[in-house]
Amino acid sequence: MRRTMLVVAPLLAWMLWAALTLPPAARVLDAPPTGAWPTVRGAYHMHSRASDGTGTVEDIARAAAAAGLQFVIVTDHGNATATTGAPRYVAGVLCLEAVEISTADGHYAALGLAPPPYPLAGEGRDVAQDVARLGGFGIAAHPDSAKDTLQWRAWDVLVDGMEWFNADSQWRDESRWRLLPAMLQYPVRPAETVVSLFDRPVAALAQWDRLTARRRVVGLAAADAHARMGFRGKADPYDESLYVSLPSYESVFRAFSMRVELEAPLSGDATRDASLLLDAIRNGHLYSSFDGIAGPAVVDFTASIGEDRVRQGGWLLGGNVRFRATANVPPGGSLVLLRNGEEVEQVNGPVLTYTSERPGAYRLEARIPGAPGTPPLPWVVSNPIYVGAEYASPEPHAGGQPANQDPDWLADIWHIEKDPASTGAFRNTEAADSAGREFSFQLASSGASPFVALVTDDAGGVREAARLSFRARASRPMRISVQARCDRGAGEAGRWLRSVYLDAMPRDITVELSDMRVAGTGARTPIATGAITSILFVYDTTNARPGDGGRVWIEHLRTGR
Repeated sequence: MRRTMLVVAPLLAWMLWAALTLPPAARVLDAPPTGAWPTVRGAYHMHSRASDGTGTVEDIARAAAAAGLQFVIVTDHGNATATTGAPRYVAGVLCLEAVEISTADGHYAALGLAPPPYPLAGEGRDVAQDVARLGGFGIAAHPDSAKDTLQWRAWDVLVDGMEWFNADSQWRDESRWRLLPAMLQYPVRPAETVVSLFDRPVAALAQWDRLTARRRVVGLAAADAHARMGFRGKADPYDESLYVSLPSYESVFRAFSMRVELEAPLSGDATRDASLLLDAIRNGHLYSSFDGIAGPAVVDFTASIGEDRVRQGGWLLGGNVRFRATANVPPGGSLVLLRNGEEVEQVNGPVLTYTSERPGAYRLEARIPGAPGTPPLPWVVSNPIYVGAEYASPEPHAGGQPANQDPDWLADIWHIEKDPASTGAFRNTEAADSAGREFSFQLASSGASPFVALVTDDAGGVREAARLSFRARASRPMRISVQARCDRGAGEAGRWLRSVYLDAMPRDITVELSDMRVAGTGARTPIATGAITSILFVYDTTNARPGDGGRVWIEHLRTGR
C-alpha cells in the first residue's frame, strides 16, 4: 500500500495541478465585415519531411484546412538549390514552398526566390544580398532563439522582414515544471495549451521597433511548426531519432495565425494567388492574432492626411496624420497605438483615433485581460504605418571606390593551392593599363571540402593597407572569397575573408580589411593586418557544388589606405 501511494499520490497531484491550471477555452467572437481589402488567414514558417518536420506538404495543408486557414508557407531547411514545388492548392489551401537558409549569422528565410546559380550560404550579409538579387523576400528568423546557431544576429544587414514572434523559440524557454501540466492539458485543449506557453516576446518586439524606426521592415509571426518533439524535450527536432508528433500542425495553426490584406480576392489560380499573397506580405499588409485566446480577429488600421489614406505597411510623407483603428476586441479589451515601440495612445473598446505630426513607425496592438504569459501576450499585433521623409527610399548600401588608392599592387609570384582531387591553374593577362590574372578551377566531385585558391605570399604591401580593390568578372554567376592568411604566432595561422559576387559583367570591388570575418565561424574578431602573410582568392563549396568550376579574371589589384 505504501509503495502504491508513493506512485499514485504524485500522479493525482499532477492531474489536479493540470486541472486547476487548465487554460480557458478560446473566446468565440463576432466577426464583422472586414475593411476595404480582402483578408486571408494563414501561417508562415513550418517544416515538412523534406527537412525536420513529420508531415508532407499535403499533410500540412490538410491540417491547415482543418484549422480554417487559407494559405501556408512551408520553409524547409536548405541552401535554395533544391527544387521546390510550384504554388498549388491542396484541400482548398494555397501552399507555397520557400526555404530557411543557415548562415554564419543565424537562419534566414527566403520567400519568392528565383532558382539560384549556386548554393546560398556563408555570412548573413551575403545570403541577404543574394536573396535580394534573386528577387526574394528575406526574413530574419527566430531572433530570440536560445541557440546561437539559429538566432539571427546580423542586425546591420538590410533585411526585408523579421519574425517578431516564433512559436518554437517561445515554448522552449519554459521550465520543465511549466511543461509538466501542459502534457495533460494538451489533449483537452490543444490550441489553448500551446498559447498558454507563450509570453510577450519583449526582446524581439524591441528589435523590430528599433529597425522600423529607421526603415521599413515587415514583421511576421512564425509558426516554426515541426510536429516533432524529441524525448529530451528541448533539443532541436532534427537532433533526435525518437520523437512524438507534438504539438501537431493543426494545434499550432489553431493557436495563432496571420491575416494578410490582399489587393483582390483569391481566385483559385494558384500562381496568380501566390503572387497576390507575396506582394501583400512584401508590403507589410498583414497582422497577426492569437486565436487560441479569442477569435476570429478582425482589424482595420489606417492613417490619412486629407484624401491620402494608407493601411498597415503604407507610408505617408508627413504632416497632420490621423490614425484610425477598429477591432472586434472582446469586453475588457483595449487598443494600443505605439510609435517606435513607445505607447502614444490607449483606449478601452473597439475604436481608436489619434492625430500626430511626429514622424515614426506606428503600429497597433490589441490586448485582452487575462492573456497568458509573463509579460502578457498581445492578442493582435499589426505592421506599422510609416510617417516621415526617411521612409521614402531604402538606405543606400555602403560601397563604391574609395578615392585614396595606391598604384596597382604588382605581386608577381602567385601559385595554386587546392585539395588533391580538384584542379586549378592561372595565367597572366594584359589589361589596358594593368597586369591581370585569369584563374580557372574545377572542384572535385567528391571528398571533404574541395577547394581551389589563387594565392600570393608577396603580401608585404597589404600589411600597411586598409583595403584591397580590384576589377573582376567571372565566366558565370558565382561567389569567391577574398581571404587574408595571418600568422598568429607559435606556428598557428588564421584566415579572415570577405565573400564577393561575380558574373560576366566586369565590376570594381573594394574589400575593407576591417570588414573581413574569421573564416569558418563568421566571428567579427578584428584582423591584425600587420600579421598578414598571404592573400588568397578562394572557390569552395560554401557557395558551390562539388564538381562545379569556372574562370575568374582579376585585374587592377591594389591597396588603399
